[in-house]
Amino acid sequence: METSAKLRYVRISPTKARLVARAVRGRMVADVLAELKFTPKRAARILSKLLSSAVANATQNANLDVDTLYVKSIRVDEGPTLKRWRPRAMGRASRIFKRTSHITVVLDERAA
Repeated sequence: METSAKLRYVRISPTKARLVARAVRGRMVADVLAELKFTPKRAARILSKLLSSAVANATQNANLDVDTLYVKSIRVDEGPTLKRWRPRAMGRASRIFKRTSHITVVLDERAA
């Protein structure tokens, strides 16, 4: 039985979040949480909190054992982009894109 958790409108670029998400996909939850604690990326802290939330959903709602859970899928989609302006030389302005992400984690039980 699978459970999931979603985090929407996170102020981190999807490409930066996908770097950490690729390292997590398909692995056991306990190993992933231990590795994310020491990963020097901003997305690691965000994904760690989301993964903890998904584990809490699995234990509370579906009565699943934490030791048998693994990350079945993790998806980082692009959210709305905030558009800002930065002043440049000779009175011009250039656009700054502040990108957001929607992150979805799906956990499932692995047969022991």
